[in-house]
Amino acid sequence: MNLPRRKFLRLAAGAAAVPAISRIAGAQAYPSRPVRLVVGFGPGGGQDVTARLMGQWLSERLGHQFVVENRPGAAGNIAAEAVVKSPADGYTLFLVGVNNAINATLYDKLNFDLIRDIAPVAGIMRVPNVMEVNPSFPPKSVPEFIAYAKANPGKINFGSGGSGTSIHLAAELFKTMTRVEMQHVPYRCGGQFLTGLLGGQVQVIFDNLPSSIELIRSGKLRPLAVTMTTHSDALPEIPTMRDFVPGYEASAFFWYRRA
Repeated sequence: MNLPRRKFLRLAAGAAAVPAISRIAGAQAYPSRPVRLVVGFGPGGGQDVTARLMGQWLSERLGHQFVVENRPGAAGNIAAEAVVKSPADGYTLFLVGVNNAINATLYDKLNFDLIRDIAPVAGIMRVPNVMEVNPSFPPKSVPEFIAYAKANPGKINFGSGGSGTSIHLAAELFKTMTRVEMQHVPYRCGGQFLTGLLGGQVQVIFDNLPSSIELIRSGKLRPLAVTMTTHSDALPEIPTMRDFVPGYEASAFFWYRRA
């Protein structure tokens, strides 16, 4: 997957700053044993893809394995709590996404404070979401999708990796701003809602670009728009949502933080 790799390799050096900020680094070399990269979603989603690319690069650069550990559930809260409870030794890293920021306001009671309990290591990237449909689905553009949805109220399902994810809220924002009706179908991970879209169980998703780009390039999914205000360098021919829905903007970000 060529989309994020160059950007990752430029920014990943920041993740190598772990020794500088780790309380246990001291004079010893870091890492001296494998490092866990905890992801709050299952295999196949944007966060999982990001973590695996970063983990491979860091393993090659630093000479010890950076092992991805998927802990899906509760839009990343299960993984976050597991990291908070891990030893604060720099050997457990957590891939934080916009969902974790959303959770801080979505959930009244959490057993942790993300800002207080997990230290930042490096910012990785910011990516657009992509509004995409199965190629067999009739609408071929955002205006056609809006018209179809209004002519078929309640008959469109959209998938996400769970309530409170950027994929969920990007779709809810679209619903609000266009006044169309769509039903939310939450899945446990990105791989599942992509399978649901490919199989026709849901009609549209607003996925993070990294996990969908190869399916788009191969023609297995049809992109209708990217959700940031500027065109994507990876898919420059795809219009922005703002071209059709003035004022619309949504994106996802990824950070590494440590216990």
